[in-house]
Amino acid sequence: MSAPILVTGGSGFLGEHVVAALVQRGANPVRVLVRGTYEPELPAGVEVHKGDVVDGPGLAEALAGCEQVVHLAGLVSRDPGAAAAMMRVHVEGTRRLLRAAREAGVRRVLVASTSGTVAVSREPEPIPDEDAGYATDVVAGWPYYLSKIYQEKEALALGKQLGLEVVVVNPSLLLGPGDRRLSSTGDVLRFLRREIPVVPRGGVSFVDVRDAADAVVAALDRGRPGRRYLLGGPNWSFAEFFGRLSRASKVAPPRLQVPDRWARVGASVLEAVAEKLGRSAPVDRVSVEMSQVYWYCDSTRATRELSFTPRDPGETLDETIRWLRRNHRI
Repeated sequence: MSAPILVTGGSGFLGEHVVAALVQRGANPVRVLVRGTYEPELPAGVEVHKGDVVDGPGLAEALAGCEQVVHLAGLVSRDPGAAAAMMRVHVEGTRRLLRAAREAGVRRVLVASTSGTVAVSREPEPIPDEDAGYATDVVAGWPYYLSKIYQEKEALALGKQLGLEVVVVNPSLLLGPGDRRLSSTGDVLRFLRREIPVVPRGGVSFVDVRDAADAVVAALDRGRPGRRYLLGGPNWSFAEFFGRLSRASKVAPPRLQVPDRWARVGASVLEAVAEKLGRSAPVDRVSVEMSQVYWYCDSTRATRELSFTPRDPGETLDETIRWLRRNHRI
């Protein structure tokens, strides 16, 4: 019988689609590492192991007999106050997982990062590919992306030291059906609710979560150790992105354009006022800052080496909108 594949973070947005893709492929039994008492809805036959990549028991048992691991466990937040928690999950958790994997005799570990470690810039051109340096100067104020940069560095360096085949995939913004926690599609929901007041200066790349999941499975088989693979679809300005969302949803896009500095100052003021009133600000400073840069990426390597072929972006937007409306009563 083929060795099982362990998926950490298998109950997340990308994780559920990766698990489904692995089950459909049928080459190996699939295990999922799940924290706490959460009971995810998974395909029949998937083994559920209780445990945490950061601490506690359960990890060694979940890894027993595995030769491959898909490491998707993570924490997504724009809250600067969550910086320590994100570093703990992404860096310390990855370090612990790799060491435990080595002890269990695992051969290959695929680590899911984000395109925002390298593919984010203050100008729309040139569009970064995998050979771009880490965008530390751009993301310095955004703890999620900093923690993912440190995670990548740790995974690649420690994997080499331990003799593990470590492959990194870097999806851009994940859209599509099934984002129960709104970890990726929350801004689309805000658009549908008419809660986005202005058109930002920057731009976005996005990829259908199902295409990203297929690429993860392909990278598990064919990805080259020590390499990263950017997974992105179209590179659109936010004006074009909102225009496409508007046509697909029949919701009018925002019209107001505000200079970058004014937008950041306005968001900071709203945050301060909301904090004093004990409320949530309608827009946070980090989100405003992130919308002023360009998240464009070049996925040529994934196309060439993994046969990555993103579907029509219109299909992705349509299905994202339908799923959000069905599940959030818009």
